[in-house]
Amino acid sequence: MIIQLRKNISDSQIEAMAAAYEGVVVNYESNVLVVTPSAIKNIDSKFDDIIEKNWVLDSDIQLSSRKFKNETRKISIGRFTSGSAQTLLTIGPCGVEGEEMMEQTAKLIVEHGLSSIRAGAFKPRTSPYSFQGMGEDGLKLLAKMREKYGLSVVTEVRDSTHVQLVLDYADVIQIGAKAMYDHGILRACGRSQKPILIKRGFGTTLQEFVQAAEFVLSGGNPNVILCERGIRTFETKSRFTLDLCGVAYLKENTNLPVILDPSHAMGYAYGVPDLARACMAMGVDGLLIEVHPNPAVAKSDASQQLNHDTFRKLFETLKPIAAAVGRTIV
Repeated sequence: MIIQLRKNISDSQIEAMAAAYEGVVVNYESNVLVVTPSAIKNIDSKFDDIIEKNWVLDSDIQLSSRKFKNETRKISIGRFTSGSAQTLLTIGPCGVEGEEMMEQTAKLIVEHGLSSIRAGAFKPRTSPYSFQGMGEDGLKLLAKMREKYGLSVVTEVRDSTHVQLVLDYADVIQIGAKAMYDHGILRACGRSQKPILIKRGFGTTLQEFVQAAEFVLSGGNPNVILCERGIRTFETKSRFTLDLCGVAYLKENTNLPVILDPSHAMGYAYGVPDLARACMAMGVDGLLIEVHPNPAVAKSDASQQLNHDTFRKLFETLKPIAAAVGRTIV
């Protein structure tokens, strides 16, 4: 249950309300909310004089539910605003590997009139022997591209030890599929007001996925974006399976912007353009596509990254699809 309290009530009244129902106090759009477990359906009448209104929800998808807030949340990232007729197309390599390749990437982005760059400075790899990212040096290169080309920076947090460092450099903080359950990261991001992009874990249900977003929302940060990047199924011919049915559910039932990542879903560059076109046709808020100047020498996820010429061809095919569903690519 979400309970909106009346204006000008005392802190002690707020605390009493929250304590009585094991609720979390959230400041939201100049209102004070108490969010209780969804199992609670009724409130004692003794609190009637401090309650403005309330929403009874059927699960712990609460602050993100369209039953609470029907319209998609407005989140600004440079020239992009979610919940509008815009689709954010964010491209870049899997990881920051050096200044020259980031310069080439930034120029490609500007060439296409796009507004954001993505790459990992901290890489949560499955093997301890593979490239782990450039760390703060990588963040500095991303910041340099922002200053030089006016781009918004999207980059990933690997663990809770460097959340603040990434917050200091990035415009959008990405929580990867492997970090989605890290409550240290989620709660730290909840204390920020920067946009937080949460990727769905590859073994995660939609309920679990959105409840991870609830950790950030309940911490006081209303700026959360969901990213579907494929789930693990019985299929072995692709890296993962992109859950477009799940995307339809998220669009219908949550008020959070939805972005898709066809690169990680497919795992092979040959399939990314077709998946990207299918994603665009769904009228989603954004796409993440991995693009590298020379994928053959990429230090991570080489097989799924598009080269620049392939991206150029893809982009030209995305524009008419975006137009057909009433969207503009930024």
